[in-house]
Amino acid sequence: IDMPANLTPDYMAAEKEFRQAQTPHDRLTALKRMLSTIPKHKGTEKLQGDIKKKISKLNDEIQKSGKKKGFAISVPKEGAGQVVLVGPPNSGKSRLIAALTHASPAVAEYPFTTTAPFPAMMLYEDIPIQLVDLPPVSEQHTEFWVSGIIRNADIVLLVLDVGNNAVLEEFDSTLKLMDHYKLRLVSHDVTFDPWASVMDKKTFVVCNKIDLPDASDNMEVFLELYGTQFTFIPVSAERGDNLDELSRQVFLKLNVLRVYSKPPGKEVEKDKPYILKNGATVLDFANAVHHDFGDKLKFARIWGREKFDGQRVNKDHIMQDKDIVELHI
Repeated sequence: IDMPANLTPDYMAAEKEFRQAQTPHDRLTALKRMLSTIPKHKGTEKLQGDIKKKISKLNDEIQKSGKKKGFAISVPKEGAGQVVLVGPPNSGKSRLIAALTHASPAVAEYPFTTTAPFPAMMLYEDIPIQLVDLPPVSEQHTEFWVSGIIRNADIVLLVLDVGNNAVLEEFDSTLKLMDHYKLRLVSHDVTFDPWASVMDKKTFVVCNKIDLPDASDNMEVFLELYGTQFTFIPVSAERGDNLDELSRQVFLKLNVLRVYSKPPGKEVEKDKPYILKNGATVLDFANAVHHDFGDKLKFARIWGREKFDGQRVNKDHIMQDKDIVELHI
């Protein structure tokens, strides 16, 4: 790549990384850093074009190579549900993951810091929920495997930098990209349909960096334009604003409940609740405890909000969040 004058130290460092890169993925990461750090003016237009061509060519090569080898990237689900963080470059997804989970993803001020899925566990009260940070999505570049992980997730958090005055354009661009991948982000609960041409995904729009100067004004515009279409949650990953409410909303959207086991004659096992879908019965709980218990179950006793302590219930009794169940087989 021929280099014009007045390139920044950040660009020069990225260009050095590119020259030293040993793998296609490392070269692609370096090229994306080069494109994001290059000064944008007439003197660099040719160089910008060259970098974009190299990114496109390299991404095609990686994709073709992956298909030949059966290459795929997936994240096994853990906890009460899998929640993916989707957003444009520099929206603060990695910092949000760090704030919610105390994990340590790569966090930097330049775009495309995240190059692979980064799973971490968030606790809502005593319920573990898996969060997955994904590489950014943009018209400039989106990893070919990202849509598959989004498709498999239970909930999408669309993370935006509302301190950025271009946030509306980024929002529209992200929705169009999802449409390109046959994914439709919606606020309502969805029913999985493997035959649908377009898959609906339950989504919260997380308005990050609400502590920045222009953020409140941008939020007002968002609510005027899309307030009835999406659920917006303003947060600051930097200061910790409203993160508890975000965790609570995610838990509620997962439509799960926790049930605590109480072996007969023993204390309640409070350290590790069983996570079941809303509407689960005592029989469902018994099968979750042990695959033989469902067939052997005679009755159960329950402690909870809707029954008096220790009330005897049948197998088809529908449980509530935080119920304590004693199985008798």
